[in-house]
Amino acid sequence: MSKRFAAAAAALAALLISLLSFTAPAQAAAGLRVSGGKIYEAGGSQFIMRGTSHAHTWYPNQTGSFAGIKSLGANTVRVVLSGGRWTANSANDVSNVIALCKQNRLICVLENHDTTGYGEQGGAYTLDQAVDYWIGLKSVLTGQENHVIINIGNEPYGNNNVSAWTAATSNAIGRMRAAGFQHMLMVDAPHWGQDWGFVMRDTAATVFAADPQKNTVFSIHMYGAFDTAAKITAYLQAFQTAGLPLVIGEFGNLHSDGDPDEDTIMAQAQARGIGYLGWSWSGNGGGVEYLDQVTNFNVNQLTSWGQRLFNGANGIRETAKEATIYSGATPGPSPSASLSSSPSPSPSPSPSTSPSAGVKSCSATYTVVGQWQGGFQGEVTVTAGGAAISGWTVKWTYADGQTVTQSWNATIASSGSGVTAKNVSYNGGLGAGASTTFGFLGSWNGPNGTPSLSCTAA
Repeated sequence: MSKRFAAAAAALAALLISLLSFTAPAQAAAGLRVSGGKIYEAGGSQFIMRGTSHAHTWYPNQTGSFAGIKSLGANTVRVVLSGGRWTANSANDVSNVIALCKQNRLICVLENHDTTGYGEQGGAYTLDQAVDYWIGLKSVLTGQENHVIINIGNEPYGNNNVSAWTAATSNAIGRMRAAGFQHMLMVDAPHWGQDWGFVMRDTAATVFAADPQKNTVFSIHMYGAFDTAAKITAYLQAFQTAGLPLVIGEFGNLHSDGDPDEDTIMAQAQARGIGYLGWSWSGNGGGVEYLDQVTNFNVNQLTSWGQRLFNGANGIRETAKEATIYSGATPGPSPSASLSSSPSPSPSPSPSTSPSAGVKSCSATYTVVGQWQGGFQGEVTVTAGGAAISGWTVKWTYADGQTVTQSWNATIASSGSGVTAKNVSYNGGLGAGASTTFGFLGSWNGPNGTPSLSCTAA
């Protein structure tokens, strides 16, 4: 967020659509990694961020915030740092921040706020200057690849000269890798993070290719430019269609540039397995105090926005899963959540026949994520059996006249009431017991019963 402790960001608006192509990522031995447009831990478990931002650089003594954020169910905290635009956070301070994240079993997204609004806001730093800051911290960041994601620069361009974002971001990634950083990198969109001109959306493949490790995640900030379900869905769908990793790095329930549709943001993020981080824990000023999630950093004084984010439908407490680097557990796929109220309860998941251990096989589970008059969204989770597989095909037959109209993360063909879904290039290979998901939109008229599925592995 622009320094929402001083002034609200400029007014924004507009909408979006599809794009791009995907290159399979290289693998690394340790650290959080991108694969197939998703985020995975080194052990192979998918990790979906659920958390908030904490303005540490302006409130360095509020170290109890880490425990408070964890107590409300978060698995991630995004920590605001500065390299000199505000009081600089030293290597010792950042080392302590990482220790607090680990102590509270949180994945730590460290972000440099100095770049906020570059080209439009006075005093903003360049992305090159942000990289200089990270290089100065390398000694305390090395070895923390399982726990730390580096968000190179917050909202690195305002509304001026945004076409320069692509080259500047690609160059920053290249410098980070040349300096030896093995961490997952996160890059924010221009236009104060909201990408209303679609620069990030339309050049994301170029930026992703600039990372020799193919381990960069894109971050969209959703405020007034994302005030309708159509805008939100289209933007998220564009990245999923491209097979590129995206997180909602900031969002709120209100904002001076418009009224974000936080219900759709959270529901769509949950349905699609995309991470989200609300803004922000406490300490907002300059007219945007309504973005505080707790009052005066007190975890026992949740605001209405805090209640919505942590305890509401598709909220953090309901959907977050702790990173397995802390819990040691291997979580299953995140539960899908309702996109909208349904005239009747969504059908229960319908699993196919369970696979036998040691045999090349797969199983598939069908879930109606949400439905509305005449339409619905479905999701299928495919799980490998006791042996690794290189591809999968899922088939089902509708009994109630449903049809599939759009899909992502699978190639779907229909013949009458029969539907066949096959993996795409980046999600066919699954280790023993590993899972992937694909989704689709469909139409229905009358009952929307759950079909039986068959899964064939290659």
